[in-house]
Amino acid sequence: MLLALFQPDIPQNLGAALRLGACLGVGVHVIEPCGFPLSDRAIRRAALDYGDPGEVTRHPGWADFAHNKPGRIVLFTTKGATPLHDFVFQPDDVLLFGRESAGVPDDVHESADARVYIPLIRGMRSLNVTVSAAIGLSEALRQTGQFPNPPL
Repeated sequence: MLLALFQPDIPQNLGAALRLGACLGVGVHVIEPCGFPLSDRAIRRAALDYGDPGEVTRHPGWADFAHNKPGRIVLFTTKGATPLHDFVFQPDDVLLFGRESAGVPDDVHESADARVYIPLIRGMRSLNVTVSAAIGLSEALRQTGQFPNPPL
């Protein structure tokens, strides 16, 4: 299971996603360009309180990411076709989340292997991208039995 962020706009959201990945043992892929300067030093700083930020892979653009994807791309989108709890995840899925300001472009949307949405009450537009990632990743890890099992 992997978490991928498409051209994130807000550094604090990337930091929260890196912490999410580190805490749950899930690699994070960042598809650039970002809406802010990104460096290896910035990634380490974003994970400051959590030590090693875990597995972080940077891609210079969508083509590089799509060419090197390790599994199905499951796009989380407000235009999704399948509600989160009706979707069957696989252990090697890549959960893809779009830009905070614009989601993903049509070509990225169309190239996803599956499109999923998180049901919200009527009138609500969307959740914060990292909140959405935590909800989606939790369901995917639960379904595939991949939640960390730390010793007591």
